[in-house]
Amino acid sequence: MTGSEASPTASPSFRLAYVPGVTPSKWVRIWNERLPDVPLTLLQVSAAEAPGALRGGEADAAFVRMPIDRTGLAAIPLYTETTVVVVPKDHLVAAVEEVSTGDLADEIVLHPLDDTLDWESLPGKPAFERPATTADAIELVAAGIGVLAVPQSLARLHHRKDLTYRTVTDAPQSRVALSFLELDGEPSDLVEEFIGIVRGRTVNSTRGRGAPTPPQPKQRKRPDAAGTGRKPAAGKTGAKNPRGGSGGSGGAKGGAKGAKGSKGGKPRRRP
Repeated sequence: MTGSEASPTASPSFRLAYVPGVTPSKWVRIWNERLPDVPLTLLQVSAAEAPGALRGGEADAAFVRMPIDRTGLAAIPLYTETTVVVVPKDHLVAAVEEVSTGDLADEIVLHPLDDTLDWESLPGKPAFERPATTADAIELVAAGIGVLAVPQSLARLHHRKDLTYRTVTDAPQSRVALSFLELDGEPSDLVEEFIGIVRGRTVNSTRGRGAPTPPQPKQRKRPDAAGTGRKPAAGKTGAKNPRGGSGGSGGAKGGAKGAKGSKGGKPRRRP
């Protein structure tokens, strides 16, 4: 293939993966404002798929739920979510504002295979089998099979009119982080740019691409009389009066007053 037949260099782009419950719209909007020439592609993946999407090159960065397998990956913790229990609206738990895991001791607590909460010991009674996904578990809660403990954002994501949720005060909490490949050096410019957006850096930050600093206007020097080569105007010399005043109009006025005073009294009228 000759040089003229070679395909043009592909334009840069950024691929962002995110797990259910995370809403990246705010950061995507800022990205589009700052880097309108670099398209951002969103990729929704399950919590289990997110690390593989990064290692396989399908995404440049990903919002993940910790803990994950950190092999070859860096992770920046962003925030921690409250854990809630999802129950039918007519359930006894719905009558209170919050519960503890001990309050769920007599309940069948569903534990889906995609659960990301780091339980030391599961509360309540185990179900006969584990649902495949959180969405499947929500359907079982609606059918009265059991209750489900999840991060609050997932309870909102799978909201149903016949279900509600309450805070579980002593349950493990879900930590959301921004993850990317851990390289020997610094992250790529685009990853660094997105890190800055998530962390709230301004557009003029020294890290990431950001926006170029506008050139400062040149200050014009005001030329003085000596620099222009022109002669000073009459009456505006820089010479100092021996008495401390400046030469010029001020000195002339002083001379006039002196002359007037030397005649002593009022001037005589001519006959």
